[in-house]
Amino acid sequence: MSSTSATGRCTVFDRIRLLRPLVAAAVLLLPLLPVTAAQSTAAPAAPAAGPDCSAASKIEKKLAGGTTWRMCWHNNEYAGLVLEDVSYQPKGEPRPIKVLASGRLGQVHVPYDNGANEYNDVTEEAMGSFPEKLKPKDCPGGTIRSIPVPEGRPVPGLCVTTQARGFAYHGNSGDVMEPRARTDSAQGTDLAVYAIYSAGYYQYVVQWNFSDDGTITPKAGATGNLSPSDFDASDKTGSPLGKGSRDRATSHQHNVFWRLRFQPDGSDKQRIEQYGTQRGGRDPDTGTERLHTTRRTVATETAGNSGSYRWWRVVSGTAKNADGHPRSWELVHHNPARYTGRPYTAKDVYFTQHNKCEDYPNDNRRFTRRCAGDVSKFVTGQRLTRPVLWVNVGFHHIPRDEDQTPMPAHWQGFQIAPRDVTAMSPLTPDRLRAPQYNGEPHEH
Repeated sequence: MSSTSATGRCTVFDRIRLLRPLVAAAVLLLPLLPVTAAQSTAAPAAPAAGPDCSAASKIEKKLAGGTTWRMCWHNNEYAGLVLEDVSYQPKGEPRPIKVLASGRLGQVHVPYDNGANEYNDVTEEAMGSFPEKLKPKDCPGGTIRSIPVPEGRPVPGLCVTTQARGFAYHGNSGDVMEPRARTDSAQGTDLAVYAIYSAGYYQYVVQWNFSDDGTITPKAGATGNLSPSDFDASDKTGSPLGKGSRDRATSHQHNVFWRLRFQPDGSDKQRIEQYGTQRGGRDPDTGTERLHTTRRTVATETAGNSGSYRWWRVVSGTAKNADGHPRSWELVHHNPARYTGRPYTAKDVYFTQHNKCEDYPNDNRRFTRRCAGDVSKFVTGQRLTRPVLWVNVGFHHIPRDEDQTPMPAHWQGFQIAPRDVTAMSPLTPDRLRAPQYNGEPHEH
């Protein structure tokens, strides 16, 4: 067996041990099966419960601001890191607040600009089977856990640590009429959970950050090395690297998909809402443009593109905050390089009804013939009672001299932000939690 494919890129079948090619054909016919760190059971619906899994699979961290995040994890041989039963408990809340039933990568789709090569690093390369070994310096201040792999010994490759995220807030309490005004400021902290997986010449940092203010940031950092067999690009499909202009590295796209299933407050009773803002004429006195914001419920499967005035949120059907507002989680998304070369990458977000065989946003029929092949065909108008969110973020990689070598990580991701989950910010100083500071400020 050669060490590389005909295109010059190492494939999954080149890299898996001798035993694996014998069973590969059978594996491809199987549905998504996780390689678990420890056996876990289904999470109960009660919002008071923490994650229901063994100690080896459980992650729990109380951050400096008083916020606690809890979740279970396992590794899937294709998708890699899978997080389940994710809950958030800010300071002052008596119980954990369930957010996600599950979250993981869906695909890393890599088409090259010259049209010669197109890769699916999750489904074709089985990147979840190739976690990289982490050293203590790769997980500063944290702990490294072992990731089970299909063959061989577990790899010490999952980092659980904390990271500073900069300013959480800075403000003067005189603005809200506190009698003795003072300046308040704080630095924010994240729980960071990540692993690195190899696929061809690339290595992907698959990372989830959980902030003390309740924000979740899934992201992927692409690093490793440029493909040594792709230095024959034309002027229009690549850029020169090295001396002169003889070697031209081929430009390519990274379309990263995430698959999310929300379970707000431990219940499948939820709805998707879409917000949009339009121009509404000008104020007759100031001449300033008026903007009108509306929202609508997304009741059936759909797809859409995010924009500066269009966004979505997942609203709990069972819980409200102390102000009486329904708890929800907002999708904060920007796609800087939307790839339209395939139907499934033409939209930023897909909302589909949960179906057990709809595991991947493309190349899905590699595993089952019972379902459609890609997420654009998952959207058939079914009513959304257990929605699955597919989030797509693209990056057009035009190589530069600084990409050699190893290549600096370039990041793609989005955020899930709490919207009305708590009556005030979970980081608000205790003295400012009085009723007169909630809503329009007034003197007391």
